[in-house]
Amino acid sequence: MSTGPLLSGRESVSMESEVLEGAYKKVRWRLLPFIFVCYVVAYLDRVNVGFAKLTLVKEPWFSDAIFSLGAGLFFVGYFFFEVPSNVLMHKIGARKTLMRIMALWGITAACMAFINSATTFYTLRILLGIFEAGFAPGIILYFTYWFPTRMRAKILAIFLTGVAVSGVIGSPLSGAIMSGMNNLGGLSGWQWLFILEGIPAVILAIAVPLVLADRPQNAAWLSPQERAAIAKDLAMDETGRDPHSHAKFGAALRDWRLYMLSFIYFAITAGVYLISFWLPTIINALGKFSAWQTGLITAIPYSVAVVGMIAISARSDRTDERKWHCAMAGLVGSLALLSTIWSVNVFLSVALFSIATAGIFAMMPVFWAIPPKMLAGSAAAGGIAVINSIGTLSGFVSPFIVGSLKASTGTVTAGLIFMSGLLWVGILVLLKFVPGKRT
Repeated sequence: MSTGPLLSGRESVSMESEVLEGAYKKVRWRLLPFIFVCYVVAYLDRVNVGFAKLTLVKEPWFSDAIFSLGAGLFFVGYFFFEVPSNVLMHKIGARKTLMRIMALWGITAACMAFINSATTFYTLRILLGIFEAGFAPGIILYFTYWFPTRMRAKILAIFLTGVAVSGVIGSPLSGAIMSGMNNLGGLSGWQWLFILEGIPAVILAIAVPLVLADRPQNAAWLSPQERAAIAKDLAMDETGRDPHSHAKFGAALRDWRLYMLSFIYFAITAGVYLISFWLPTIINALGKFSAWQTGLITAIPYSVAVVGMIAISARSDRTDERKWHCAMAGLVGSLALLSTIWSVNVFLSVALFSIATAGIFAMMPVFWAIPPKMLAGSAAAGGIAVINSIGTLSGFVSPFIVGSLKASTGTVTAGLIFMSGLLWVGILVLLKFVPGKRT
């Protein structure tokens, strides 16, 4: 019996596989480094007010209460403009949307250097939220145009480690700027902090159309065979979608699962923003360190988080399991966060905060591998934005509650307990209502 046709078929499948693998390799190296840098800058501009607070407290108009409210007001503007931004991106493309977002937030972030009252502080924080709205959910949606479900947890982990890397890079950088440039040119260190960390977003905005393509079919840097291979793979990936998923945004809005996922993400990000906004203050209080020393020490938990996010997400992809990876990472992280209350020295505190940061931050990329399986088309664009919008409202709630509790008790202990409890509730909802493997 001749085996020619069989071997020919095998060779054909092998060639298609090689083309597809090569195509995805090109896509990863083209998109991920640039998008990663953009997110590092975005998150740094969002939370660097936590470092600025270390010396802003010397301003007569500033206080812990003003900081807590201003830090959270970012997310009010963010909430109202995130869904429209994502729906618009689905219509006009990623390049135009990301250019607009990055240029406007960069200018606003730099203008934070000129705040001189609670009113200007609140106003610019709201504007920063409005202008940055749509970036993170837009990128999450953008990845669904380029990568199949089986790859997304790891891809999202690489992207979302920007949150941790912004701490690794931004913490010592922020500390160095505030210590080394204080009174340079008549400006305070915190003013130079906002200026120098706001400008990169504008520069990156100019580079967006040179680096990114809206969809694989628009990518001139892929061959026709590679574009066809990715299109075929993504079409096959659609056949594995949840049978109860929605293609229309209106139908998705009537699905209770959308709001269940939003609450879970709310609980996750409450822990993330507790660490992002308050860790510099907590570290500084442990030993009365300088801004530069505080920056170096604060970078340690974020460095551990980078490793944890990538390792846990990679394992989630290999096992094709999301729910338990997300839940166990959160449980370990929240217990470590709560344990910091009883820490007896700075070394143990940093170790516990490192575990807490790694566990809580690792929940994000694993979580974001779940919603795209439930939504399609415009529902994915709007649904992802709804989840992110409701979820990131915790960025308002978390610093406000922690700040209020700190003002009334004198410590952040009550805030740590409250946020750990909220995270446990989110984990219970995740375990109860999110399906298991193949979600």
